[in-house]
Amino acid sequence: MTNVTLANPAGRRNWFSVATLNIVRADFLAGLTVAALSLPQSMAYALLAGVDPRFGLYTAIVFTAVAAIFGSSRHLINGPTGAVSLVVFSALAIFDPEARLDAYEAMFLLTLMMGALQILIAVTRLGDLTRYISESVVTGFIIGAASLTIIGQIANALGVKAQGTGHQHVLERLYLTLTQDAPINLKAVTISGGAIALALVSRRIVKRFKLPQLDMLFVFIAVSVAAYLAGWSTAAPGAKPAIALIEAIPSSLPGFHIPEVKAAWALDLSASAAAIAVLGLLEALAIAKAIAQKSGQTLDYNRQILAEGLGNLVSGFFRGMPGAGSLSRTAINYQAGAITRFSGLFTAGFVAVTVLTLAPLASYVPKALLAGLLIVAAARLFDIERLRYVLRGSRYDAVLLIATAFAAIAINIEFAILIGAAVSIAWYVTRASRLKAAELVVTPERVVRGRVSSDPPSQGVLIYDFEGELFFGAAPDFERYLETAAKEADAQGINYIVLRLKRVRNPDVVALEVLDHFLSSTKAKGLTVLLAGVRPDLLAALGKIGVADRLSPDFIFIEEEQDYSATLKAIRRAYALAAIEAKSRGAEPEWESFKANKLAYYLV
Repeated sequence: MTNVTLANPAGRRNWFSVATLNIVRADFLAGLTVAALSLPQSMAYALLAGVDPRFGLYTAIVFTAVAAIFGSSRHLINGPTGAVSLVVFSALAIFDPEARLDAYEAMFLLTLMMGALQILIAVTRLGDLTRYISESVVTGFIIGAASLTIIGQIANALGVKAQGTGHQHVLERLYLTLTQDAPINLKAVTISGGAIALALVSRRIVKRFKLPQLDMLFVFIAVSVAAYLAGWSTAAPGAKPAIALIEAIPSSLPGFHIPEVKAAWALDLSASAAAIAVLGLLEALAIAKAIAQKSGQTLDYNRQILAEGLGNLVSGFFRGMPGAGSLSRTAINYQAGAITRFSGLFTAGFVAVTVLTLAPLASYVPKALLAGLLIVAAARLFDIERLRYVLRGSRYDAVLLIATAFAAIAINIEFAILIGAAVSIAWYVTRASRLKAAELVVTPERVVRGRVSSDPPSQGVLIYDFEGELFFGAAPDFERYLETAAKEADAQGINYIVLRLKRVRNPDVVALEVLDHFLSSTKAKGLTVLLAGVRPDLLAALGKIGVADRLSPDFIFIEEEQDYSATLKAIRRAYALAAIEAKSRGAEPEWESFKANKLAYYLV
């Protein structure tokens, strides 16, 4: 009966429709759950960037939807993030606080520039360079960004006006804020403190009873309602409310808008755009990779980079702020059971519906509430176990993490990620350029191994093994090792050298030229060099520069599947040539001594 049903086309269509319905339902529920977190977060991150909260909501609609359509990850949710918002705040510090319209237009331009840079990275496939940036850089930057987030929200949490300008250091601005004459607003402190306490308690309840992760939305609504009922968020006509509120948000979706473009703005924002582009990609790819390892999905990283760029570019034309992948929203999307990228579209759709129907209520949201939520979100970024792991695991990673975090706080947030990335790549290049070389011996049991101090001197043949990247950075080491081999052969009266090249990779013209010069100089000195374990890419390169033509085919031994097999053949060939040379010279005592050597006996 079952076989008949499966063979029935109508049965297959019915099965397909049920499966599709289940997928849509799962993505729908996941999108609704993520939207509940995205709403308060988007407004809070816009406030963190120093701009109108509606721009955070617009970003959560446009950027989230576009990145979901073009992305590769099935679970990654994009939108405003805390780290990116901090860099935006730093970038917009060039504008006077009263010149808000100019700052907004510059932010839209910054979003376009960031998106264009990310698209360029995708088109040129430079995104592969991100794998050379240590995770410690990202961890250190997140720590620095989290610290700055908490510092930056102290003024709103206390209900006082932030002092200083964006040109002053964040710690100096904090000092001016805390020492100003204006009194602390106890009602604002009650709001922010209550939000923090309620967020901590509600998260514990959610985890303990395994409830849907709507705790942030619950805190957002509960505290807003409490402030309204207490009369703190309302005031008589012409009077100010008891606590500062966010600006009113229009009940409309973002419309197409071409940002104002000024050459001076583009020049001033260029460094920030580069920093945010790199930071956004690091955030998005790291989160997508972590989720993909759990879900078993295979990611197309270049496609995801392109999606990030397109999302920011389109968002910039709809009054959006720069964004990236969100760790918290992505984790909730995965945990809520999302199956496809449509969950991101549902998230954007729910945010859009909320903006259309409930936007006027945003004018009753206290700034102190968003400050409290931001402080909680920033504090949760301090992964103590991860920090211990990195700090204990490697001195290099520990230094890189601390240096990046310190640069974010003490120097400049927008340059911290660039500094950390540059140091990370430079360190990788330095380590990759370290070519290893070791002298090998062959035991009477025909085992090839590294020389130890107790081994007797080499007789007849000198063997060297190389390992590492054979590119221009390693060329000086390569040249030095070859010169050492030639000098050792000359000192011991050895005329045959075997170079094992099976473990060298990616030869470039500089390293090939070093090898070419070595072969020419040793030939002039009467030394014979045999190349063992030559890989196809190295053989092709040697052929292109003419080395393979000048060197006898009998002196090149191609890489074989069995380890050291090509090396043994090269050694046998070298000893055979040494024996022939000894007999041709009539050096009978030398030949008898050569035959007495067990190694030579077995090889020849």
